[in-house]
Amino acid sequence: MSDREKVYQLLDTVPDYKIGYVVAYLQGITDGEEAKPNQETVEAIEELQNGGGEVYEGSAHDFLQMMLED
Repeated sequence: MSDREKVYQLLDTVPDYKIGYVVAYLQGITDGEEAKPNQETVEAIEELQNGGGEVYEGSAHDFLQMMLED
C-alpha cells in the first residue's frame, strides 16, 4: 500500500468535526509550492518569447467576452 493510499484510508476515519484541522494542515504544508504551468501554457509562453503569438491588452472581462463570442 502506498503512502497516498494510507492517507486516503486514514482520512476516512477522521471525524467530520476534525476535517478542518486536516485541511488546514495540508494547506500549510503545500503553501508556497510553485504552481507549474501545463504544456499548452509553456508552449504559448515560448511562442511569445520567440516573437509570435498574440498579446491581449484589455481586461480579463473583455477577453472572456471576446472568447465567448467566437
